[in-house]
Amino acid sequence: MHWIYFAKLFRTRFQAGCLAKRLEQDGWIYGYHDPRFVEIYRSRKGRYGVRFLP
Repeated sequence: MHWIYFAKLFRTRFQAGCLAKRLEQDGWIYGYHDPRFVEIYRSRKGRYGVRFLP
């Protein structure tokens, strides 16, 4: 399996965490299965992003 990266980077870890929780909880609304693993990562420039395994 390969990581799928969400396209937007956020300034704070809190903002990325809100998106991560939404991906975990609301996947059925958007027509995909719940991801097995969701992770918040930090980019080289210091911003935060979300990636997940389908």
